[in-house]
Amino acid sequence: MLTKGINFKNFKTKLINKKVKFNLKSILVEKNEVIKSLGINYQNQFDKNLIKKFKKKNNFRLIGMGGSILGSQTIYDFLNYKIKKNFNFIDNLNPHPTKNSKKNFVNLVVSKSGNTIETIVNSNILIKKKDKNIFITENKKNFLFNLAEKLKADVIHHNNFIGGRYSVLSEVGMLPAELMGLNSKKFKQFDYLVKNKKFINALVSNVSSTLQLIKNKKYNSIIINYDEKSESLFKWYQQLLSESLGKKKKGLLPVISNMPKDNHSTMQLYLDGFKNNFFTFFYVHDQKSEKINNNRIHASKYFLKNKNISNIIYAQKKATEHIFQKKKIPFRSFEIKKRDEKTLGELFCFFILETILLGKCLKLNPYNQPAVELIKNETTKLLI
Repeated sequence: MLTKGINFKNFKTKLINKKVKFNLKSILVEKNEVIKSLGINYQNQFDKNLIKKFKKKNNFRLIGMGGSILGSQTIYDFLNYKIKKNFNFIDNLNPHPTKNSKKNFVNLVVSKSGNTIETIVNSNILIKKKDKNIFITENKKNFLFNLAEKLKADVIHHNNFIGGRYSVLSEVGMLPAELMGLNSKKFKQFDYLVKNKKFINALVSNVSSTLQLIKNKKYNSIIINYDEKSESLFKWYQQLLSESLGKKKKGLLPVISNMPKDNHSTMQLYLDGFKNNFFTFFYVHDQKSEKINNNRIHASKYFLKNKNISNIIYAQKKATEHIFQKKKIPFRSFEIKKRDEKTLGELFCFFILETILLGKCLKLNPYNQPAVELIKNETTKLLI
């Protein structure tokens, strides 16, 4: 058990590394801006008046790259059943169908530096005269800050000390959440979690086990995802883990594997291929799953009668776990009892703390991404 809403089973090799526990305490005591943003007392750089201003708007476009957009898309996809507004996410340099739409949009343009090339290009192509615009960027005279002033747009100051991949529980993720009609305070579970012994012990044990797996040269972290609405969550996690730990010839490679379709492709490799992988099973209990039509089920498949899709997927998950156990393949498992803001906030906290803690234990700075800057600088040279 991780929390009341999340059943968590750690890797079979359960370790409690005293150094990991010590490092976690030091991280929590530091209370840097990333850690502060997880808590209920963090002051977002927007107020209720801004939310009211756009309350009646239904069509939104979020323009950004990486962590500037992945957290918000996670919220939208994971909690879509609660959201009545339409959000489009522009996170690549591909033509987008909303370009020629006759609708007027509220554009949320997000870039910490304000100089992200892809975000500048998409803003240039997509923003129309009648659109309303909100820019989230650092309080500096960067390109997007200047564009916002030219368009007379609302400007929200991006916290200078929070990188995009860690920003989901700051204004970067919480402003879009409020515009979706969600209550941002419900995501803020950090203050409760750090006082929860079960959560802390699970986190320390999980990181201790992961470090042991790394020591045993298992570097591929395969996410066995049984919930289509959580794919964005793991794209966010993929960036978080890769960009934070991929330094000094160290790191983990997170790979998202969507089930059950990957049972018919990569599962063969996972079971019988090379052995430098470890796995995360992820499943969400769905109360409104589509039911099987019993009249169309042949007698040979009688076991499908009275089942719904969720029943079938869950059986596939448990079956796969049983086979992994028999083959002694290392895995951990998350089962989500309820799809709501509280649970998603708990997952954000767990994965962020896990990543920072792994960085500290591996003697890496989990907050920078020096190699990525090389490509940005080289791209600029080629375009000049």
